[in-house]
Amino acid sequence: MITETMYELPLVSADLRAKILAAPRTTDAHRDLFEQTDAMHFAQAGGKATEEVLPSPLTIAAWNVERCLFPKETADKLRAEGVDIVLLSEVDHGMARTGQRHMTEEVAAHLGMAYIYGVEFFELGLGSPTEREFCEDTENARGWHGNAILSAVPFNRVALVRLDDHGHWFSTEFGADPGQPRIGGRMALLAEVETEHGPICIVSTHLESNSNEAHRAAQFNILMDAIDDFAPDLPAVIGGDLNTGNHMPPDFKWQSESLFENARDRGYHWDGTAEGMTTRPSLITRHPDRTMKLDWFACRSLTAQSSRIVSSMNGEVPLSDHDLIVMECVRE
Repeated sequence: MITETMYELPLVSADLRAKILAAPRTTDAHRDLFEQTDAMHFAQAGGKATEEVLPSPLTIAAWNVERCLFPKETADKLRAEGVDIVLLSEVDHGMARTGQRHMTEEVAAHLGMAYIYGVEFFELGLGSPTEREFCEDTENARGWHGNAILSAVPFNRVALVRLDDHGHWFSTEFGADPGQPRIGGRMALLAEVETEHGPICIVSTHLESNSNEAHRAAQFNILMDAIDDFAPDLPAVIGGDLNTGNHMPPDFKWQSESLFENARDRGYHWDGTAEGMTTRPSLITRHPDRTMKLDWFACRSLTAQSSRIVSSMNGEVPLSDHDLIVMECVRE
């Protein structure tokens, strides 16, 4: 568990970039390179909170923003839902496909919120063929892609938890694309914030897509263990893209994922997740071959009063290939 934060994350040196490109695509090589990538070992903190304590009920949103091509429009969509806490995944920072901008910082500024950001992957490539259409530069300035928590109130404490380090998107042992080298792996951000009825723990995460339900269940177990260490006596909410049913053709049934029952056995419920699928075609994912339910809230000692799925369409433009999920909840 990483509890140190920085205002600016350390850049990856040219020497380390060269090492990554020349390294064998193995798990051992990835772990060595991962340790040398300083940005993986801190969370970034920034923005400015505008409130002192969160209301009850509390409105929480979780959204896989698919790189966040449209930060202002993304913020406008969130503001319209009256959110107090935002859990983001797949957010770019210093990527050519999003103009080398810090998308979390921009969304937080539009909303008047503080943020923490954690790097999931350091990417040397420019992305998929559709992503390359958005690139004006031939290299990424930073190459970071990760998760974030935005909050209307200051954070009491924060932590970053790594869910794997074996190089699922680097090592050819796991079918990684040799033309898209990435260092990193799935992770979660944890934070303690104040509400009118006492502190709670909020968690933003993103589980593995290119794997099976046993792998995702193991990642979720690691996450629940980390929450027990970080906030053993606090109510908690986990929100994000859990990739449930992904890579389970032909029907992609999320119901077969064992993480749901594992979480119930440890005191969590899923009542804050509205019924319905959460993916759609987008400017990047233009022709998906299925619609899936990937995005969830898991709650402990919190009562969900209402929940909804909000379309990511902004007029005729999709802001993401995921719709936004929103929940109102109160501390038990």
